Amino acid sequence: MFDLDKWSEIYATVRKHKLRTFLTAFGVFWGIFMLVVLLGAGNGFENGVVGSFDIAKNTVFVWSQRTSIPYKGLKAGRYIPFTNDDVVAIRQTIPEVAILAPQNQVQGNFKVNYNNKSSSFTVYGEYPDWMGVKPLVILQGRFVNTLDIRDKRKVAIIGTRVHKVLFGDKDPIGEYISIKGIYFKVVGTFKGRGSTEDNQEDAQTIFIPSTTLQQAFNQYNRVDYLAMVPQEGVESAVIEKKVKELLAKRHDIHPDDVRALGSANVEEEFKRIQGLFTGIKGFSWVVSIGTIIAGIIGVGNIMLIVVKERTKEIGIRKALGATPWSIISLIIQESIVITGVAGYIGLVTGTGLIALINYLLKKFEAEGEFFANPEVNLTIAATALLLLVFCGAIAGLIPATKAANIDPVVALRDE
Repeated sequence: MFDLDKWSEIYATVRKHKLRTFLTAFGVFWGIFMLVVLLGAGNGFENGVVGSFDIAKNTVFVWSQRTSIPYKGLKAGRYIPFTNDDVVAIRQTIPEVAILAPQNQVQGNFKVNYNNKSSSFTVYGEYPDWMGVKPLVILQGRFVNTLDIRDKRKVAIIGTRVHKVLFGDKDPIGEYISIKGIYFKVVGTFKGRGSTEDNQEDAQTIFIPSTTLQQAFNQYNRVDYLAMVPQEGVESAVIEKKVKELLAKRHDIHPDDVRALGSANVEEEFKRIQGLFTGIKGFSWVVSIGTIIAGIIGVGNIMLIVVKERTKEIGIRKALGATPWSIISLIIQESIVITGVAGYIGLVTGTGLIALINYLLKKFEAEGEFFANPEVNLTIAATALLLLVFCGAIAGLIPATKAANIDPVVALRDE
């Protein structure tokens, strides 16, 4: 039931001691404000770094290197070339591999030409499966398909920088570009999804069918490296181990030779990054909760002072028949008001600041590789605010109980 008299008394007390109330409430405000800002900044940092992963987060890459241990009469220092047969063997014997994308690269120094324009770009041979490893944004046309692979078609998908340098504002679809004197029909344009650095690399890339690259550029039956994604529920480390064991057996590599085959496990790297962000969030909570606790203790101390200052008033109330609960509720209500209002202002201010930063980042296109889309989980923030109000009630309980136990006779003699 709404009690106007109690609210009037609380307002009068707060108004009478403005500075004291402000300093007490500021500790609570600052705690919630710091919690929201730190969590928002942490999420922005996480979004930026995670967003820089432009490949599937459980991808495994395997590439060939040189052996370091002699084996079966073969000397150390052998280079291990991957072949199309290796790709077939992996697909047939390791069912845990969901996506397998072998990749080649056109070797040597060369320029890509269109009419009287030319420049140097990176040319990769790909399978359609590459889109499952590193999803690209197809701006026009299409990516490599199975018919391109089967028929060894001379088609090309070009990045945005290639488009701009060779064609300018002209539509490149259907036009022909020359790579080392061999003409390829442009069937698509694309851009990357990842960080700025990766997008710049993608922009200067040309994709052609892998089988076409092998045949056209004298790289028959050669695979530079393998990109793989495991089946759902299978850890990347499982396929990494099985694939390397299979390749070691097929190419007579010593079982203890760890240098012959190189690999990179994106899933393990991603887990390490997630652990870092968990630590950052934990630190944010520790700092913020510590500040909030300090503020609540301050509220409790202030309420003790309030009770001490109003001892005679409380004695008169009790002498006139005021119940202990009416006195307890008055003190607790004042404590809740201070913590609740201060916490709410801190929540709104912190959320507003994060929203402003997010707006400015998008307006000036300043989102980068390490910070993007800062956001606040309002459910967590609201829960923290409700917990804060509860703690405020607890903070006021001790002084309220003390006030309720005051002896009216002793209180009336208080000076």
